[in-house]
Amino acid sequence: MSDCSSSGSDEDLDPEIELLDELGGKLSKWTNYIHGWQDRWIVLKGNILSYYRSADEKEYGCRGSICLSKAVITPHEFDECRFDISVNDSIWYLRAEYPLHRQQWIDTIELHKAESGYGSENSLLRHGSQLSLTSAASILSTTSASSCKKGYSLREKLAEMETFRDILCRQVDTLQKYFDNCADADSKDELRRDKVSEDEEDFPTLRPYGDYLLNNNSSKEKLFPVDSLKGPFIDFKGEAITFKATTAGILSTLSHCIDILVKGEESWQRRLDKNIERRRRAEDSCKAALTELKKKPHYGGPDYEEGPNSLINEEEFFDAVEAALDKHDQIEEQSQAERNGASRRISLPPDTYFSISTQKYLTKPHSQTSSSCSVDLVSASDDVHRFSAQVEEMVKSHMNYSLQDVGGDANWQLVVEEGEMKVYRREVEENGIVLDPLKATHAVRGVTGHEVCHYFWDTAFRNDWETTVESFQVVETLSDKAVLIHQTHKRVWPASQRDVLYVSVMQKILSTNENDPDTWLVCNFSVDHDGYPPSARCIRAKINVAMICQTLISPPEGDEKLTRDNFLCKITYVANVNPGGWVPASVLRAVAKREYPKFLKRFTSYVQEKTSDEVILF
Repeated sequence: MSDCSSSGSDEDLDPEIELLDELGGKLSKWTNYIHGWQDRWIVLKGNILSYYRSADEKEYGCRGSICLSKAVITPHEFDECRFDISVNDSIWYLRAEYPLHRQQWIDTIELHKAESGYGSENSLLRHGSQLSLTSAASILSTTSASSCKKGYSLREKLAEMETFRDILCRQVDTLQKYFDNCADADSKDELRRDKVSEDEEDFPTLRPYGDYLLNNNSSKEKLFPVDSLKGPFIDFKGEAITFKATTAGILSTLSHCIDILVKGEESWQRRLDKNIERRRRAEDSCKAALTELKKKPHYGGPDYEEGPNSLINEEEFFDAVEAALDKHDQIEEQSQAERNGASRRISLPPDTYFSISTQKYLTKPHSQTSSSCSVDLVSASDDVHRFSAQVEEMVKSHMNYSLQDVGGDANWQLVVEEGEMKVYRREVEENGIVLDPLKATHAVRGVTGHEVCHYFWDTAFRNDWETTVESFQVVETLSDKAVLIHQTHKRVWPASQRDVLYVSVMQKILSTNENDPDTWLVCNFSVDHDGYPPSARCIRAKINVAMICQTLISPPEGDEKLTRDNFLCKITYVANVNPGGWVPASVLRAVAKREYPKFLKRFTSYVQEKTSDEVILF
C-alpha cells in the first residue's frame, strides 16, 4: 500500500501530467449571425473543453462546455486561423490569432482527447459490455405487467416441455442400463465358449443341448451358471406406453407453443404497423419542416456569411440582405412613432439664422453650371488643424466636380427618379470591389442650406435621422466645425459589420458674385488614427461624402412678409464609398439603389419638421 501511494504521489508531481490538468487561452468563437466572432476565454481540463466570456469570469461558471471523447477537430480548408470542433450535431467554430497558435490548440486538444482513454480496444469492449448489460436491465425493468401476463402461458408450456424431457431422459437411462448388462452377459458367454473349445481334448465329447452339454453317456452338464443370465427386469410394454404418452405430450405442448407464438406475432405485427405509420407521418412532417426552412434565409455558422469562400450563393445573399433591411425598417418605424409621441423641440443655435439681402432674391432657380462651381469661391472658415490641407483639397474637388452637370462623358446613369429627387450612378469596380460613385440631386422647400448642413453635420441630431448607425463616437474635436468620428454601422446579415473613421467638416463657401447664392457644404472623408486601428470584428470602409446645399429665395408678392415658402434648398449629395469585403456587386448596387433615396427623403423630411416653426432672422 505504501508503494502504491508513493507511486501515485510521484505521478501527481509529474510536471507533464500537471501541465495537462488545465490549460486556458483566448480564442475567437462564433456566437451567432448578429454578433459574429467574439473573444472568449477557452479552458481545457481533462477531456472537457469549456468557455467563459473572459478569464475574470471563471468564478461565475462557464457559458458552455463539450466532451472531447468523441469530438472531431477539423482545421478549416481556407481560413488558416480557424478550426471547428464537432460532437454529434453540436459544433464550435473557433479562430486563433495566427496559424501557429491554431495548430498548438489542435495538438493540445488531440493530446487530451487521447489521454482520456477512449479509442483503445479494451475501452471499446468495456463500454460495449456495460451498454449491453444496461440495455438488458432496462428491458427487463420496463417490461409491462400486460406483457408478462401474455408470456405466462408460454413459460408454463416450456416448463411442461422440461418435464417431458426429464421423463424421456429417465427412459433412455433405463434402456441404456439394460443394454449394457446384456452386452456384459454376452461377453462372458463368449469367454466360456472359448474355454470349452480349448479343453475338448482333455474331456469327453460334449454336444450342446439347450442350456446343457451332453457327454458320451448322454448325461447333461450345465453350460452356464443360472446367475449369469440374471439382469434388470424391463417392462417393455409399460415403457412403450410411457414413451408414447410422453411424445404425445411433447407434440401437444409444441402445438400450444406455436399457437401462442402466432398470436404474439400478430400482436407485434399490429404494433409494428402502427410504428411504421407513425414514422411515416414523422418523416413527412420533417420533410415539410425542412422545405419551409429552406425557404427562409436562415443559415447557421460562419460559413454562411460574407467571405471569399461563403457557401451562400448570390441570390440567397440578396434575399437575406433584403429581409434584414425590411426588418430594420419595421423596427425603425416603430421607434420613430414612439419618438414622435414623446418628442421635444430642439431649436437651432442663434448663429444658424442669417439675414438675407433683397438683392439675393431670385425669380428662377440658379444654374449649377454657373460661376458658383468655380474654385475661386472663398471659404468662410478660418479653422486651422492638422487635417486643414486635406479638407481644403476635398472641398475644392467637390466644388469643381460634384456640382457639374451629369451629362456629357461622365457616364452617369439615372437609377431613381421620384419628384424633385434624382439619383445617378457610375459603375466602377476595382479588384472585384464595387466602387460606384453615386450622385443625388434634390430640392426641398421651406428650409435653408445652412439648416440642412447643420443637421447633417451636428452629431447631437445624428440618432434622430440616421437609422443605419449602431454607435458613433467623437474621437477628437478639431475645431468648431470639424470633428473626427468613429462610426459603427448596424450589421445586415449575411454581410459583415462595418465601421468607418472619418473627418467631418462643415463650411460656408462665399460666392464671388453678389447675385449668386452662398453655398454650405459638409464633407466627410476617411482618415487613419493610431487609437482606432481596424479590428477583426468589423471591416473598415473608406468614404468620401459631401452634402452641398444652396439656398434659393423667391421674393414675396407685394407687401407680403417673407416666409419659409419663399425658400428652396438645392441639395447635391455625392458619395464615393469603398465597402471592402466580399459582398456581391449586384447586391451592393441593389442596396444602394434602395437605401440612398430613402435616406434623402427621411433626412430632408426630418429637417423640414425640425425647422417648420422656426423664425428666420434678417
